[in-house]
Amino acid sequence: MTVDQTLSRIGQGVDLHHRQGEREAARLLFAEIWDEIGGEQGDPLHVSVLAHSMADVQDDVHQELAWDRRALAAADRITDERMAETGMTMPAAALYPSLHLNLSDCYRKLGDLDSAREHLRLAEAGIGELGDDEYGRLIRDGLTRLAQQLT
Repeated sequence: MTVDQTLSRIGQGVDLHHRQGEREAARLLFAEIWDEIGGEQGDPLHVSVLAHSMADVQDDVHQELAWDRRALAAADRITDERMAETGMTMPAAALYPSLHLNLSDCYRKLGDLDSAREHLRLAEAGIGELGDDEYGRLIRDGLTRLAQQLT
């Protein structure tokens, strides 16, 4: 297995945003990578992970929703084999709870509570795919918080 340089660079952007508070720098790096991978025509794993990350650095919830939709559409084309090639130990299905969580939150922000609840339901339906690790706990905690906001 070789290191996937695109995923490494996306990880650098995530670090810029979450650890260093450099939201604009992350957005610029993500835009550069987006162009390099060929946008939505790129490798579905790269497209999904990048779009999911790009959504987090948007200032406008409509743009955030558009990026989250791109991430979900690309996830439908990711195979378990592709995940394994990158060293990821989780199945492709483990991506869906986080993707639906983010979509649910976007719809909540937009006041579309029916769509928010539907995506929350879809996220919860896929929670069994998550491992009992930091990532799994992060998503489960996010789902719990969002469910409380939607009641």
